[in-house]
Amino acid sequence: MTALSNMPISFPGLFGDWECNIDPIAIHIGHGVYWYGIILALGMLAGLLLCMKQAKRFGLTEDNVLDMVLWAVPACIVGARLYYVLFYLDLYRTADGGLDWGSMIAVWDGGLAIYGAVIMGFVVAVLYTRKKKLKLWAMTDLCAMGLLIGQSIGRWGNFVNREAFGAETTLPWRMRLWTSAYQYIEVHPTFFYESLWNLIGLLLVVFVITKGRRFDGENTCFYFLWYGLGRAWIESLRTDSLYLFDWTFMGSPIRVSQALSIVLVVVSACMMVVNLCFRRHDPADLLVNQVAAREAAALEEAPEEHEILDTAERRTDEQEETDDGSEN
Repeated sequence: MTALSNMPISFPGLFGDWECNIDPIAIHIGHGVYWYGIILALGMLAGLLLCMKQAKRFGLTEDNVLDMVLWAVPACIVGARLYYVLFYLDLYRTADGGLDWGSMIAVWDGGLAIYGAVIMGFVVAVLYTRKKKLKLWAMTDLCAMGLLIGQSIGRWGNFVNREAFGAETTLPWRMRLWTSAYQYIEVHPTFFYESLWNLIGLLLVVFVITKGRRFDGENTCFYFLWYGLGRAWIESLRTDSLYLFDWTFMGSPIRVSQALSIVLVVVSACMMVVNLCFRRHDPADLLVNQVAAREAAALEEAPEEHEILDTAERRTDEQEETDDGSEN
Protein backbone atom coordinates (compact mmCIF):
# COMPACT_ATOMS: atom_id res chain seq x y z
CA MET A 1 0.00 0.00 0.00
CA THR A 2 1.47 3.35 -1.09
CA ALA A 3 0.33 6.92 -0.63
CA LEU A 4 0.47 9.71 -3.20
CA SER A 5 3.30 12.13 -2.47
CA ASN A 6 1.48 15.08 -4.05
CA MET A 7 -1.62 14.87 -1.85
CA PRO A 8 -2.23 16.42 1.59
CA ILE A 9 -1.39 14.90 4.96
CA SER A 10 -3.77 15.43 7.87
CA PHE A 11 -4.63 14.23 11.37
CA PRO A 12 -8.43 14.48 11.47
CA GLY A 13 -8.74 13.07 14.98
CA LEU A 14 -6.49 15.79 16.41
CA PHE A 15 -6.60 18.83 14.15
CA GLY A 16 -9.89 18.52 12.30
CA ASP A 17 -9.74 19.93 8.77
CA TRP A 18 -6.14 21.14 9.06
CA GLU A 19 -3.83 19.59 6.47
CA CYS A 20 -0.43 20.15 4.87
CA ASN A 21 0.83 19.30 1.43
CA ILE A 22 4.64 19.33 1.38
CA ASP A 23 6.40 18.74 -1.92
CA PRO A 24 8.97 15.96 -1.27
CA ILE A 25 11.38 17.80 -3.57
CA ALA A 26 12.74 20.93 -1.89
CA ILE A 27 14.74 22.18 -4.88
CA HIS A 28 13.94 21.09 -8.44
CA ILE A 29 17.44 20.75 -9.87
CA GLY A 30 18.63 17.63 -11.71
CA HIS A 31 17.24 14.62 -9.90
CA GLY A 32 15.99 17.09 -7.30
CA VAL A 33 17.11 17.93 -3.78
CA TYR A 34 14.67 16.04 -1.58
CA TRP A 35 13.49 17.08 1.86
CA TYR A 36 14.26 13.51 2.88
CA GLY A 37 17.96 14.05 2.18
CA ILE A 38 17.95 17.46 3.85
CA ILE A 39 16.30 16.07 6.98
CA LEU A 40 18.73 13.14 7.10
CA ALA A 41 21.63 15.59 6.78
CA LEU A 42 20.22 17.66 9.65
CA GLY A 43 19.94 14.50 11.73
CA MET A 44 23.56 13.60 10.99
CA LEU A 45 24.71 17.13 11.83
CA ALA A 46 22.78 17.11 15.11
CA GLY A 47 24.32 13.74 15.97
CA LEU A 48 27.81 15.02 15.14
CA LEU A 49 27.44 18.17 17.25
CA LEU A 50 26.06 16.22 20.20
CA CYS A 51 28.88 13.67 20.02
CA MET A 52 31.51 16.42 19.84
CA LYS A 53 30.00 18.11 22.88
CA GLN A 54 29.79 14.86 24.86
CA ALA A 55 33.13 13.37 23.77
CA LYS A 56 35.02 14.27 26.97
CA ARG A 57 32.53 12.30 29.07
CA PHE A 58 33.86 9.17 27.36
CA GLY A 59 37.57 9.97 27.31
CA LEU A 60 37.51 10.99 23.65
CA THR A 61 38.15 14.22 21.77
CA GLU A 62 36.31 16.24 19.15
CA ASP A 63 39.02 15.28 16.67
CA ASN A 64 38.29 11.59 17.31
CA VAL A 65 34.64 12.22 16.46
CA LEU A 66 35.37 14.26 13.33
CA ASP A 67 37.94 11.77 12.03
CA MET A 68 35.57 8.84 12.38
CA VAL A 69 32.60 10.69 10.88
CA LEU A 70 34.57 11.38 7.70
CA TRP A 71 34.71 7.62 7.15
CA ALA A 72 31.42 6.63 8.75
CA VAL A 73 28.99 8.87 6.82
CA PRO A 74 29.70 7.57 3.29
CA ALA A 75 30.09 4.02 4.60
CA CYS A 76 26.74 4.21 6.41
CA ILE A 77 24.96 5.45 3.29
CA VAL A 78 26.39 2.52 1.34
CA GLY A 79 25.42 0.12 4.13
CA ALA A 80 21.88 1.47 4.35
CA ARG A 81 21.43 1.08 0.60
CA LEU A 82 22.95 -2.42 0.47
CA TYR A 83 20.68 -3.63 3.26
CA TYR A 84 17.60 -2.30 1.47
CA VAL A 85 18.56 -3.64 -1.97
CA LEU A 86 19.50 -7.06 -0.58
CA PHE A 87 16.03 -7.68 0.84
CA TYR A 88 14.18 -6.02 -2.06
CA LEU A 89 16.38 -7.57 -4.73
CA ASP A 90 13.46 -8.49 -7.01
CA LEU A 91 12.73 -4.79 -7.47
CA TYR A 92 16.12 -4.34 -9.10
CA ARG A 93 15.95 -7.11 -11.68
CA THR A 94 15.64 -6.61 -15.42
CA ALA A 95 13.15 -8.45 -17.62
CA ASP A 96 15.68 -11.22 -18.32
CA GLY A 97 16.35 -11.77 -14.59
CA GLY A 98 19.61 -9.82 -14.44
CA LEU A 99 20.38 -7.00 -12.03
CA ASP A 100 19.67 -3.39 -12.90
CA TRP A 101 22.81 -1.82 -11.44
CA GLY A 102 21.69 1.70 -12.35
CA SER A 103 18.56 1.37 -10.25
CA MET A 104 20.48 -0.24 -7.43
CA ILE A 105 22.67 2.82 -6.93
CA ALA A 106 19.87 5.36 -7.49
CA VAL A 107 19.65 6.45 -3.86
CA TRP A 108 17.71 9.56 -4.90
CA ASP A 109 14.76 7.30 -5.75
CA GLY A 110 14.54 6.23 -2.11
CA GLY A 111 15.41 3.01 -0.34
CA LEU A 112 17.65 3.26 2.74
CA ALA A 113 17.48 1.02 5.81
CA ILE A 114 18.73 2.25 9.18
CA TYR A 115 19.98 -1.15 10.30
CA GLY A 116 22.29 -1.25 7.30
CA ALA A 117 23.73 2.09 8.38
CA VAL A 118 24.15 0.91 11.99
CA ILE A 119 25.93 -2.29 10.93
CA MET A 120 28.31 -0.43 8.62
CA GLY A 121 28.87 2.27 11.24
CA PHE A 122 29.90 -0.40 13.75
CA VAL A 123 32.37 -1.87 11.26
CA VAL A 124 33.91 1.57 10.74
CA ALA A 125 34.11 2.08 14.52
CA VAL A 126 35.97 -1.22 14.91
CA LEU A 127 38.51 -0.31 12.22
CA TYR A 128 38.94 3.28 13.39
CA THR A 129 39.44 2.50 17.09
CA ARG A 130 41.86 -0.29 16.26
CA LYS A 131 43.93 2.03 14.10
CA LYS A 132 43.90 4.86 16.67
CA LYS A 133 44.32 2.47 19.63
CA LEU A 134 41.15 3.65 21.33
CA LYS A 135 38.57 1.66 23.26
CA LEU A 136 35.90 0.47 20.85
CA TRP A 137 33.11 0.39 23.42
CA ALA A 138 33.83 3.91 24.65
CA MET A 139 33.45 5.11 21.07
CA THR A 140 30.22 3.17 20.49
CA ASP A 141 28.82 4.48 23.79
CA LEU A 142 29.31 8.00 22.47
CA CYS A 143 27.98 7.13 19.01
CA ALA A 144 24.77 5.75 20.56
CA MET A 145 23.82 9.32 21.44
CA GLY A 146 24.40 10.50 17.89
CA LEU A 147 22.40 7.61 16.48
CA LEU A 148 19.39 8.28 18.68
CA ILE A 149 19.13 11.98 17.87
CA GLY A 150 19.88 11.35 14.19
CA GLN A 151 17.20 8.67 13.93
CA SER A 152 14.70 10.79 15.83
CA ILE A 153 15.12 13.66 13.36
CA GLY A 154 15.58 11.47 10.28
CA ARG A 155 12.18 9.78 10.63
CA TRP A 156 10.49 13.06 9.71
CA GLY A 157 11.86 12.53 6.21
CA ASN A 158 9.44 9.58 6.00
CA PHE A 159 6.63 11.94 6.99
CA VAL A 160 7.39 14.26 4.07
CA ASN A 161 7.63 11.28 1.68
CA ARG A 162 4.33 9.78 2.94
CA GLU A 163 6.08 6.47 3.67
CA ALA A 164 6.95 4.14 6.56
CA PHE A 165 3.39 4.37 7.89
CA GLY A 166 1.43 1.64 9.65
CA ALA A 167 -1.78 -0.26 9.19
CA GLU A 168 -5.18 1.42 9.21
CA THR A 169 -6.52 2.55 12.57
CA THR A 170 -9.27 4.64 14.17
CA LEU A 171 -7.10 6.01 16.98
CA PRO A 172 -7.39 9.78 17.64
CA TRP A 173 -3.85 10.42 16.37
CA ARG A 174 -4.38 8.55 13.08
CA MET A 175 -2.78 10.04 9.98
CA ARG A 176 -4.79 10.48 6.78
CA LEU A 177 -3.03 9.82 3.49
CA TRP A 178 -4.42 9.66 -0.03
CA THR A 179 -3.99 6.60 -2.26
CA SER A 180 -5.80 8.24 -5.19
CA ALA A 181 -7.45 11.57 -5.94
CA TYR A 182 -10.68 10.27 -4.39
CA GLN A 183 -9.65 7.66 -1.82
CA TYR A 184 -7.76 8.00 1.44
CA ILE A 185 -6.54 5.76 4.26
CA GLU A 186 -6.15 6.56 7.96
CA VAL A 187 -3.12 4.85 9.43
CA HIS A 188 -0.72 4.60 12.35
CA PRO A 189 1.91 7.39 12.07
CA THR A 190 4.69 4.91 12.77
CA PHE A 191 7.34 7.42 11.68
CA PHE A 192 6.27 9.51 14.69
CA TYR A 193 6.20 6.53 17.04
CA GLU A 194 9.81 5.75 16.22
CA SER A 195 10.90 9.38 16.34
CA LEU A 196 9.37 9.81 19.80
CA TRP A 197 10.75 6.47 21.02
CA ASN A 198 14.26 7.49 19.96
CA LEU A 199 13.92 10.90 21.60
CA ILE A 200 12.94 9.30 24.92
CA GLY A 201 15.87 6.89 24.54
CA LEU A 202 18.23 9.81 23.94
CA LEU A 203 17.08 11.59 27.10
CA LEU A 204 17.58 8.41 29.11
CA VAL A 205 21.09 7.89 27.71
CA VAL A 206 22.21 11.50 28.26
CA PHE A 207 20.69 12.13 31.68
CA VAL A 208 20.49 8.68 33.29
CA ILE A 209 22.57 5.89 31.71
CA THR A 210 25.72 7.91 31.03
CA LYS A 211 25.77 9.46 34.50
CA GLY A 212 25.82 6.05 36.16
CA ARG A 213 27.86 4.23 33.50
CA ARG A 214 29.86 1.39 35.08
CA PHE A 215 31.61 -0.06 32.06
CA ASP A 216 32.49 0.95 28.52
CA GLY A 217 29.76 -0.54 26.36
CA GLU A 218 26.84 0.11 28.71
CA ASN A 219 25.34 2.83 26.52
CA THR A 220 25.79 0.57 23.51
CA CYS A 221 23.89 -2.28 25.16
CA PHE A 222 21.15 0.07 26.26
CA TYR A 223 20.84 1.51 22.74
CA PHE A 224 20.32 -1.88 21.12
CA LEU A 225 17.97 -2.96 23.91
CA TRP A 226 15.88 0.22 23.77
CA TYR A 227 15.84 0.66 20.01
CA GLY A 228 15.31 -3.05 19.42
CA LEU A 229 12.24 -3.15 21.70
CA GLY A 230 10.68 -0.14 20.02
CA ARG A 231 11.52 -1.21 16.49
CA ALA A 232 10.21 -4.76 17.02
CA TRP A 233 6.83 -3.37 18.07
CA ILE A 234 6.67 -0.58 15.47
CA GLU A 235 7.74 -2.90 12.66
CA SER A 236 4.72 -5.11 13.39
CA LEU A 237 2.48 -2.15 12.55
CA ARG A 238 4.15 -1.13 9.30
CA THR A 239 2.89 -2.03 5.84
CA ASP A 240 6.21 -1.66 3.98
CA SER A 241 8.47 -4.03 5.92
CA LEU A 242 11.48 -5.70 4.34
CA TYR A 243 11.02 -9.47 4.45
CA LEU A 244 13.66 -12.14 4.93
CA PHE A 245 13.52 -13.45 1.37
CA ASP A 246 10.65 -15.97 1.16
CA TRP A 247 11.27 -17.50 4.58
CA THR A 248 8.33 -17.97 6.92
CA PHE A 249 7.79 -18.60 10.62
CA MET A 250 4.59 -20.33 11.73
CA GLY A 251 3.16 -19.65 8.30
CA SER A 252 3.90 -15.91 8.31
CA PRO A 253 6.66 -14.13 6.38
CA ILE A 254 9.57 -12.96 8.53
CA ARG A 255 10.05 -9.20 8.78
CA VAL A 256 13.82 -8.90 8.66
CA SER A 257 14.11 -5.74 10.79
CA GLN A 258 11.76 -7.17 13.39
CA ALA A 259 13.71 -10.43 13.57
CA LEU A 260 17.01 -8.53 13.86
CA SER A 261 15.51 -6.30 16.55
CA ILE A 262 14.47 -9.28 18.63
CA VAL A 263 17.94 -10.83 18.33
CA LEU A 264 19.57 -7.55 19.38
CA VAL A 265 17.22 -7.20 22.35
CA VAL A 266 18.04 -10.70 23.60
CA VAL A 267 21.81 -10.31 23.12
CA SER A 268 22.01 -6.82 24.64
CA ALA A 269 19.78 -7.80 27.58
CA CYS A 270 22.03 -10.78 28.33
CA MET A 271 25.13 -8.59 28.15
CA MET A 272 23.57 -6.04 30.49
CA VAL A 273 22.60 -8.70 33.03
CA VAL A 274 26.03 -10.35 32.94
CA ASN A 275 27.92 -7.07 33.28
CA LEU A 276 25.71 -5.50 35.92
CA CYS A 277 24.91 -8.56 38.04
CA PHE A 278 27.81 -10.98 37.69
CA ARG A 279 30.86 -8.85 36.99
CA ARG A 280 32.58 -6.29 39.16
CA HIS A 281 33.75 -3.26 37.25
CA ASP A 282 36.54 -1.05 38.48
CA PRO A 283 35.80 2.63 37.67
CA ALA A 284 39.45 2.89 36.66
CA ASP A 285 38.70 0.66 33.66
CA LEU A 286 36.54 3.32 32.05
CA LEU A 287 38.45 5.13 29.32
CA VAL A 288 37.35 8.52 30.61
CA ASN A 289 38.87 7.77 34.03
CA GLN A 290 42.06 6.44 32.46
CA VAL A 291 42.44 9.65 30.48
CA ALA A 292 41.75 11.74 33.61
CA ALA A 293 44.38 9.76 35.54
CA ARG A 294 46.96 10.33 32.81
CA GLU A 295 46.21 14.04 32.75
CA ALA A 296 46.46 14.26 36.55
CA ALA A 297 49.81 12.47 36.47
CA ALA A 298 51.05 14.85 33.81
CA LEU A 299 50.05 17.83 35.95
CA GLU A 300 51.90 16.39 38.94
CA GLU A 301 55.04 15.96 36.88
CA ALA A 302 54.81 19.44 35.41
CA PRO A 303 55.88 21.35 38.57
CA GLU A 304 58.93 19.07 38.95
CA GLU A 305 59.92 19.72 35.34
CA HIS A 306 59.52 23.47 35.85
CA GLU A 307 61.62 23.25 39.02
CA ILE A 308 64.39 21.41 37.16
CA LEU A 309 64.29 23.96 34.35
CA ASP A 310 64.40 26.87 36.83
CA THR A 311 67.39 25.31 38.61
CA ALA A 312 69.20 24.80 35.32
CA GLU A 313 68.51 28.39 34.29
CA ARG A 314 69.83 29.71 37.63
CA ARG A 315 72.99 27.66 37.27
CA THR A 316 73.48 28.97 33.75
CA ASP A 317 73.02 32.56 34.94
CA GLU A 318 75.47 32.03 37.81
CA GLN A 319 78.01 30.48 35.46
CA GLU A 320 77.69 33.44 33.08
CA GLU A 321 78.20 35.88 35.96
CA THR A 322 81.27 33.93 37.11
CA ASP A 323 82.68 33.93 33.59
CA ASP A 324 82.09 37.68 33.30
CA GLY A 325 83.85 38.25 36.63
CA SER A 326 86.85 36.19 35.56
CA GLU A 327 87.23 38.20 32.38
CA ASN A 328 87.21 41.45 34.28
